Amino acid sequence: MQNRRKFLQNTGLLGLSGIVGSHSALAAPALGNAAVPLRWPNGARLLVSVSMQFESGGQPPEAESPFPPNMAPGHADLPAATWYAYGYQEGIPRMLDNWDKLGIKVTSHMVGSAVLKNPALAKEIVARGHEAAAHGMNWSSQYAMDYAEEKKFIADGVAAVRAATGVTPKGYNANWLRRGPNTLRILQELGFTYHIDDLGRDEPFLIELNGKDFAVVPYTLRCNDILLIEGRHFSTGQFLEQVKMEFDELYEESARKRRMLSVSFHDRIGGTPQMVRAAREMFRYMQKHSGVAFMRKDEIAAMALADPAIIRA
Repeated sequence: MQNRRKFLQNTGLLGLSGIVGSHSALAAPALGNAAVPLRWPNGARLLVSVSMQFESGGQPPEAESPFPPNMAPGHADLPAATWYAYGYQEGIPRMLDNWDKLGIKVTSHMVGSAVLKNPALAKEIVARGHEAAAHGMNWSSQYAMDYAEEKKFIADGVAAVRAATGVTPKGYNANWLRRGPNTLRILQELGFTYHIDDLGRDEPFLIELNGKDFAVVPYTLRCNDILLIEGRHFSTGQFLEQVKMEFDELYEESARKRRMLSVSFHDRIGGTPQMVRAAREMFRYMQKHSGVAFMRKDEIAAMALADPAIIRA
């Protein structure tokens, strides 16, 4: 079966598609760019970006949990609170040990109110070499806020992370990815360099905001424990198989163009013993392949911002 480039050549659509440029072994054409190298600037062909959400402790009283929503009004759901407590008491510490075993660094999206309740854990995440990124002050729906309210909401979350870790976050993730029309402008004004609330590509890209470049490091729902394990009740084996199949396809594609795989874990879900075991197996499998680089999202964003061949939206 002919590939897309051959099809476009045969049908005379090559020029219209934007697929033009170099045919060298070091560069491959891509839609919207004259020529994009086959490798990332650090020499990798496939980037792996791992998220570790630090949310537990910052959840509202009515937050979703594995228990049925059958509590009578006016009563606290005490078992649900313990499910969340597992995230900071067991989940994140277990994942941190796992990342050390694997020799990889991840990005932790931190909810401000959660960090303020467990500042020592947030500080440990950074001390062990991982990125502290912002995830709002709490679980509020910022898309419904006006400009001033949203800017304060984001800034308060940044201040909480900074107070606990000494680090000012450069990346942002909105609650359930639902940013509002002012969010990107606010992020740029507050000194952020990238956000992840985008599912549109399998590689990082740049957008222009107020005449300046801003990086997008796409997130995932397909390789996300809160959607698959908690939301769809996948087994750990199903989750492992799905992520491995995603990796295999992207790795095959990376022989022709630059690719990125995103995987996401949440403190009270991805930090369970079975999920940590699954993560260790899947990432060791990936590490056996040449040209695979595990990178924090701030590192990916910085590389994208400095790359003249990066895709621009």
